[in-house]
Amino acid sequence: MSRPASEPQPATTSGPSPRRHARDESHGTRRAVAVLGVLVLLLAAGGFGAAWWFQNRLDSNIERLGDPFAGLDNRPDAAPENPDEKHEAVNLLVLGSDSRISAGDPSQWEAGAQRTDAIMLVHLPANRESAQVVSIPRDSWVDIPGYGEAKINAAFSYGGPALMIDTVEQLTGVHVDHFVVTDFESFTSMTDALGGVRIRVPQDIGDGDEVFFSAGVHMMSGEEALTYARQRHGLNNGDFGRVQRQQNWMRAILAKVNNNRNDVRMMSDFFTTVSESVAADENFTIDRMRNLYMSARGLSTNEVTFMTAPYSGTGRSDDGQSIVVIDRDRFDPLMKAISKDKAASYVNKHAEELEVLPATVQ
Repeated sequence: MSRPASEPQPATTSGPSPRRHARDESHGTRRAVAVLGVLVLLLAAGGFGAAWWFQNRLDSNIERLGDPFAGLDNRPDAAPENPDEKHEAVNLLVLGSDSRISAGDPSQWEAGAQRTDAIMLVHLPANRESAQVVSIPRDSWVDIPGYGEAKINAAFSYGGPALMIDTVEQLTGVHVDHFVVTDFESFTSMTDALGGVRIRVPQDIGDGDEVFFSAGVHMMSGEEALTYARQRHGLNNGDFGRVQRQQNWMRAILAKVNNNRNDVRMMSDFFTTVSESVAADENFTIDRMRNLYMSARGLSTNEVTFMTAPYSGTGRSDDGQSIVVIDRDRFDPLMKAISKDKAASYVNKHAEELEVLPATVQ
């Protein structure tokens, strides 16, 4: 594998900044859909009880990536089996990209042709009593196998799904079982297929001259939720605050799905929209998703914990790139807990030290 012509340089770092790494509007849009293709189908599709022909249609809508795990060396071990549990722990790597095109055909891959602005590691423990979703900021400065240090989302651009999996596994020490890419362009349609979602805004938020969202509970359409998730002005922690808003949007969608599982028309429209925006490895079939659902059917939305990978602040690489600096003192123990299938107890014990999504988001 050859290196790119201009290889990223090592970074110089700084402490946390009040503005927290602001980015252009389009980047915020794309982060929010990453987990939907997995968690929504996993937690709800199996419980929908759809006819076999509809499930087959959903399966045929999903673009297949082949086997991106083939040929990967030096992979982390899977979590140790627990004889007291009926199931195995499952880890899913979920990306929000600008499209699914070419993702499933390595011969059509062009370096730099696709971007990923959302990277999430989803952990489903063997006891199926919780789920943990860790968002890794796309600008995190990491080692990309064969390329050196760069922003983590460059792995997808350089080498597609296989290199992205390899990069995340080497960074985290977590064995990835399935890989999913979602097309964020249809995210507003997913929300509208549910008739909107309820999101609580704790206080008036604006830029001093205009109030964008007033305090209270809002039933937001897809476009309104998109505006909410994109908002930068008025947030205390800038772009990291926007990440929390995007996760809050996901949580609202999961809640709406859980509360409307018996609405056949709504669920049909919703799952059709989701399936048309998802690409997955060849082994992550609808049957596999349904089996995972059946093993976790008692899991509620409140038992899904969203968090951002621990970071120490932002910085600059030697070539001037704005980057996110991972806090390895907090990141590594969290990843070790996930790899050993002890994430739930670790997060409960260390919640105040981690970037856990609070019950109410600014």
